[in-house]
Amino acid sequence: MQPIDYSTYSLKELNEARKTLDGEAHPERAAELEQWLEKRIAEQHDAELARRNEADPLRKGRLVFHGEGREFFGIWIVNLLLSIVTLGIYSAWAKVRTNRYFYGNLEADGHRFSYLAEPLQILKGRIIGVLLFGGYFLASYLSPFVAAIIMLVLVGLMPVLICLSLRFNLRMTAYRNVRFGFKGSIGRAYLLFLLYPILSLLTLYLTMPILLKKIDEFLYGNMRFGDRQVQTNLRTGEYYVAAIGAAIIAALLSVVIMFPVGLLVGLAAGGGDMQDGSAAATIITIAAMLVYILMITLASSYYQAQIRNHLFNNSRIDKVAAFHSDLSFWALAKLRLANLFMLVFSLGLAYPWVKVRVANLFATATELQVLAEADQVVAVHSADPNAIAEEVSDIFDMDIGLT
Repeated sequence: MQPIDYSTYSLKELNEARKTLDGEAHPERAAELEQWLEKRIAEQHDAELARRNEADPLRKGRLVFHGEGREFFGIWIVNLLLSIVTLGIYSAWAKVRTNRYFYGNLEADGHRFSYLAEPLQILKGRIIGVLLFGGYFLASYLSPFVAAIIMLVLVGLMPVLICLSLRFNLRMTAYRNVRFGFKGSIGRAYLLFLLYPILSLLTLYLTMPILLKKIDEFLYGNMRFGDRQVQTNLRTGEYYVAAIGAAIIAALLSVVIMFPVGLLVGLAAGGGDMQDGSAAATIITIAAMLVYILMITLASSYYQAQIRNHLFNNSRIDKVAAFHSDLSFWALAKLRLANLFMLVFSLGLAYPWVKVRVANLFATATELQVLAEADQVVAVHSADPNAIAEEVSDIFDMDIGLT
């Protein structure tokens, strides 16, 4: 009999070949087939075990934030006073102290996060950012044309700043002595943050949910934990549902509350004593502003809760961890409204409690599922990026934070 290469045979084909083979007439071929059968069965068992281990987490648990408002208040007030006394120089140390406090108090699976940046890294970037910011305002005072050129250059650099800032922030974040990373390309960032928004504008923002979904895929899908890639499986429909739901909330509040308020303003301004009408209009205008804040808070809270839950529930670190989020829209909205009142009535002194309350809500709404290869992650060593891009983006108010 001619030799046969059984390495390409599936388990089913090997079984069929063994059934049709006369083992007594060809004992060597039968023994070879049985060896391949044992090998294929073992491979199938190992593959099934790997799938089961990946699908079924070894353990799961909620994230825990251990920080307290009173404790953080002591850090915050010292940071604030020293930043004022040193004309902002200490703000770099203040940022590092704040981040180390919040990272160090966030626990996942019995381990806490670490923030590894040094104050001097932050200070160098902050100085350059302040110089750019000051140069822009000086140019705007001397020559609006030069200021416009500088602003166009900064806008053109925005995708670069975003990528470098993400690389720095994630590189400075560690968990179990393994650092995070970001591998997104700058070319892709130019498409997402410059070209696609223009195309979205041409469609009257009807394609904005698609753009937001692509941005989240870029931000989270290019994150790494050690040598493991973050994988996302996001759906465009979820972004449209969240956007439409937020728009409906805003529209309903506008119709139910804002329209009567506007009508009352018109009546107050149109008749009666001028002073009484002016006072009534002032009161109603303030009420309208409060209603507007309520509308924005509820609509944005609905959108953020929906997208965060979808994002976390459809993201995982390859064979290391999966996530689950059940952030409640009502819980987020109530927290934001309460925090706003706390800040207003405390003249800002409640800021530390606000920060801690937000961190605690997001932590308790997040579940970590530890998968089979969580202990096999290899730390990837690379040169530490600088903080220049992060500080420039902060000064020019580019919100590129990850929740």
